[in-house]
Amino acid sequence: MVFWEKLFGKGNKKNRERKEKNETQNKANSIIENYIAGLKKAYLQNNAIEEWTNFEKVIHGAKKGNIKKLRNVYPEVPNALIELLQYVDGTYWRKYKDDKITFFILGSDISEYPYYLLSSKRMVENRHNAREYFSDYIDRKYDGVDMDEKITAKSESVNWLHFSDCMNNGGTSSLFIDFSPSEKGKRGQVVRFLHDPDEFKVIAEGFEDYLKILIETEYDFINEETVEG
Repeated sequence: MVFWEKLFGKGNKKNRERKEKNETQNKANSIIENYIAGLKKAYLQNNAIEEWTNFEKVIHGAKKGNIKKLRNVYPEVPNALIELLQYVDGTYWRKYKDDKITFFILGSDISEYPYYLLSSKRMVENRHNAREYFSDYIDRKYDGVDMDEKITAKSESVNWLHFSDCMNNGGTSSLFIDFSPSEKGKRGQVVRFLHDPDEFKVIAEGFEDYLKILIETEYDFINEETVEG
């Protein structure tokens, strides 16, 4: 009796874990589906039907090998980001066959300011960028730089996934998923870097929360000016 209870108990545990994983995956799917549907609506409302149609015609999702590499480098990468990459593998000077595109699909807490999505390959290539370019900021060596207390003060332990650059080719602002927060932060929080004046701010507790904020603010980064730009 004990043997069968242990045997079926293990099976039930695996089934529960599988069910929970599927529920998480379905949740991510619905978030991305809702996000893309709302983004498309924003483009159409701003007289950019042709731009959106061309975008959908050209793009494809990330290759399985690139997704695997991204997961190997960032085991905690959010499912929602993977789902987004499976829809479009980057919009920042991204070449799809014979077409090279630049297309805004993300925003931040900066009103009406659009961002590009980096490709899965670029995210892996940029894995050391935060430590290389921002270590002195993270270590709080500069006065007058606004650093969110949710961000670690130890650059040697920083682990950020760079997933987006702003319309100014990343020169003004970039977005990261932070897997090495301070004690006051949360693993997976989204960090926004802003240049001149320099500022590092946590703008969402997670990637899904970040997308929900963009939905709630009605994709204000998509307007006639940014579409025309």
